[in-house]
Amino acid sequence: MRAGADAFLCGIISAILLRMSVNKAILVGRLGRDPETRYTSGGQAVANFTLATDETYKDRSGERQKRTEWHRVVLWGKLAEIAQQYLKKGMLVYVEGRIQTRQWEDKRDGQKRQTTEIVGTTMRMLTSRGEGAGIGPGAGRSGDADTEAMLPSEEPSAGPEISDEDIPF
Repeated sequence: MRAGADAFLCGIISAILLRMSVNKAILVGRLGRDPETRYTSGGQAVANFTLATDETYKDRSGERQKRTEWHRVVLWGKLAEIAQQYLKKGMLVYVEGRIQTRQWEDKRDGQKRQTTEIVGTTMRMLTSRGEGAGIGPGAGRSGDADTEAMLPSEEPSAGPEISDEDIPF
């Protein structure tokens, strides 16, 4: 009887795993600009910034090449307020979240627009505010900001209920 129950349980677990999907992004990079924070009509903070990640590789001729990928990052709630207060262009940050694509119609020309962004749920500063762009002694080392706790965002995992009028950009 036990073998039959185990097989049944394995079948259920397999069915669950086959339907499971994961949407998770983990980035470590430098801010391309200071965060821009706005507030929804409901008073919730929304911070936006760009994050650059670099990849180094050798091309066919053996030369080292560097490729930079730019990511749009959105933080909500308390995490957005912390980003506005502490993050500056050039700082090294860890961001964890999900990939989200939004579509809207541009009010100026009526064109449909689309953007893909990382909706951050965790952010950790890896350089102190004084290090900024990472120039000078101690650049790239963790400072006091490294001791900041990773804060989960206050939004539910499915995201806040917002309408087009709530999007401040």
